[in-house]
Amino acid sequence: MTGQTTLLAPETGGRRRSARAAVLRAEARLYRRDPTNLLAIALPPALLLVLGQVPMFREAEADLGGLRVIDLYVPVVVLIALVTAGLQVLPPTLTGYRELGVLRRMSTTPVRPATLLSAQMALNGAAALLSALLSLAVGRWALDVALPREAAGYALVLLLAAVACLALGAVVAALARTAKHASGIGTAVYFPALFCTGLWIPVRSMPDVLADVVAYTPFGAAAEALDRAAAGGWPAWSQLAVLVGWGVVASAAAVRWFRWE
Repeated sequence: MTGQTTLLAPETGGRRRSARAAVLRAEARLYRRDPTNLLAIALPPALLLVLGQVPMFREAEADLGGLRVIDLYVPVVVLIALVTAGLQVLPPTLTGYRELGVLRRMSTTPVRPATLLSAQMALNGAAALLSALLSLAVGRWALDVALPREAAGYALVLLLAAVACLALGAVVAALARTAKHASGIGTAVYFPALFCTGLWIPVRSMPDVLADVVAYTPFGAAAEALDRAAAGGWPAWSQLAVLVGWGVVASAAAVRWFRWE
């Protein structure tokens, strides 16, 4: 615990730029030392590999336009990587710092809430995107799932979805009093988020009213946009707008409600 506190306290005499760099370096070291973070990266591609072993998931379905169930699950698993990082990994970490008194010490340094939040979002975002890329690789090389035909649109949606998911996690961390509370709130949001990604029912197969509601969540908008990009179309601007809106609003809320102690 003492080692964490020392690492996370940047020098008080430097400029804000050096403080940001110090925070990012310290957070990166701590991130690498936590084995649960590696598990979070490996879990989505492993889940996809397991799903790919179900024989019926690898058979083309006429109702799906000749696609296989496993083809539809790749974008879902990619989103699971982002949602897990945002709602399961980030909130307990930041709230744990508050419980340990680390944030109280940081409040006396040039570090600002936006600096710490952006460092955490950058690290968890990089890990989530790595997990997403590994899932795409597993789908392509192990399960013969075609790579996205509109690669630029797919990458844009991944980036915007990562920001939105991590910003929501930062809001949870800002509001929760303890790491236990953060885990509970994160889990309460996590499973509805998985539903919106289409984990249990593909968004395209949901009743119209439900699909319309899900489309206004960042998870549902991202799921539809990834499906569209995978098929070769550019994501709808309405879907991109939903992701941008959630990312901007949630980021501003996290900074506004952030507490050092």
